[in-house]
Amino acid sequence: MSAAHTVLGEVAADRLGVVDAHDHLFIQSPRLPGQEMDDVEDAAARLSAFGSLGGGTVVQWTPYGMGRRIAQLPALSRGSGVHIIAATGLHQAAHYPDTLLASVRDRLAELFFAELTEGIGDTGVRAGLIKVAGGFHGLDAHAVLTLRGAAEAHRHSGAPIAVHLELGTGALDVLDLLCGELGVAPGSVILGHLNRSPDFTVHRLAAEAGANLAFDGPSRANHATDWRMPDALRALADAGFADRLLLGGDTVTPDTPGMPHLLRRVVPRLELDLGKGLLEQILVTNPARVYTW
Repeated sequence: MSAAHTVLGEVAADRLGVVDAHDHLFIQSPRLPGQEMDDVEDAAARLSAFGSLGGGTVVQWTPYGMGRRIAQLPALSRGSGVHIIAATGLHQAAHYPDTLLASVRDRLAELFFAELTEGIGDTGVRAGLIKVAGGFHGLDAHAVLTLRGAAEAHRHSGAPIAVHLELGTGALDVLDLLCGELGVAPGSVILGHLNRSPDFTVHRLAAEAGANLAFDGPSRANHATDWRMPDALRALADAGFADRLLLGGDTVTPDTPGMPHLLRRVVPRLELDLGKGLLEQILVTNPARVYTW
């Protein structure tokens, strides 16, 4: 039977509730020096705030080697009453030291599959998705390597593949490789950060291909992308792709508004534009399908 693979075990789709489809409780990267998110008390406060606002599940997209703090996630889930889904996978090469990349480069599919089915390290916690990344308007050699590893792990497990799109670009290149050459079903692919590149034509083409489209996290550089997000979601819904849409907070630094902001500020704004019924589909129905396998 399909279920979401949370840090506390399998959870039926109808028990996930309102889902933050892309966020981070913990994350570290050399690209964000001095902005590490590794404070357990802060993570607990954010989770509790999210739960108090009606949130039911947070999907942490932090992949291998980026400070996931997997061992802390079960206690945080129990303490807050919020389900947490953890990720395996690998981000862009710039997020890792060369020594780490060299140690896993030839065994990515094996690593991802093991974390999905056997558990992460000695924690016993299984990952519930595979997180990888594209490049800026294309795919570099590292992206191709990690996408191939993700596709192989997906074939053997059925786990969804979530893809960081750099500044929201490269969606069609990702789909060409994953779904065209590598044969991954588009419904198992989640394209992240599409709000950061408000190209409605690309959004439409990705939806027509069958992929899931995540609009996740406020913009830092171009706030025009934020106020265009309701129009992008409405255009996709009106075109018949309401079942492809997801929302997330994408907290990546301590000053990111994050998951409480998603429910406190973003959702009421979207409700005015989209209506309660569509918002419920985006926050509850769609992620319940996407994150169960």
